[in-house]
Amino acid sequence: MFNFPDWSRKAAILLFWLILWHGLSLLVHNQILLVGPLDAIKAWSAQMISPDFWKALWFSFGRISLGLLIAFLTGLLTGTLAFLNPLIREFLTPAIQFMKSVPVASFVILALIWTGSKNLSIFISFIVVYPVIHVNTLAGLSNADKKLLEMAQVFQIPLWRQAVSIYRISLYPYLESALQTVLGMGFKSGIAAEVIGVPDGSVGEGLYMAKIYLSTADLFAWTFTIIIISTLFEKGVLLILKKLAGKGVVVQNEEKRG
Repeated sequence: MFNFPDWSRKAAILLFWLILWHGLSLLVHNQILLVGPLDAIKAWSAQMISPDFWKALWFSFGRISLGLLIAFLTGLLTGTLAFLNPLIREFLTPAIQFMKSVPVASFVILALIWTGSKNLSIFISFIVVYPVIHVNTLAGLSNADKKLLEMAQVFQIPLWRQAVSIYRISLYPYLESALQTVLGMGFKSGIAAEVIGVPDGSVGEGLYMAKIYLSTADLFAWTFTIIIISTLFEKGVLLILKKLAGKGVVVQNEEKRG
């Protein structure tokens, strides 16, 4: 077996899918049903030189990011409170289950009535992400090392020291897993909500107009943008979480996985 470098293997895989995509577009031979990669890249390049493109990107990215940040901080807070107080946990359980079960489309309609289309993506990204952060925060704290906690009680270590030294170690992998799962979902849900609500100057409006004018190339171009922004945002957030967790916490959790 040939041992190729990792970057060349990934490049070869990407090239394979691009060739397959180009072949399918030639086979279909219909610009409305499926455009080729070159047409999509041309549409993407044309969008990137337009000021409206960057305004729409900032509008949607800013609001979705704000919704995700609020969801993370709120989920961290309520998950911690639920861990500390069983009564709070019981009160929050129905609300968490409700948010996990109700279709996003229902929340979109409610949000359009409550907040209008401008802040729709903030609300929807919050609704999608918050329950997962809450549940994983509660699970991470609940699975802290019992022996270490007993030792901390014996030596009368303050709660804040226990939080930094013990609970942080237990919480990190749960938050990492939650963010890997929900950040992409939050972006997709926020953009989908914009497509329904069509707020002026948003990425969702761009996708909606591409549908109206049957411009599949523009649709692919907007999709590329969403994928790239979502991926970069996810990697950035996970890197920040890793820095906040500390090197020792990350290494210890990686050893446990191994």
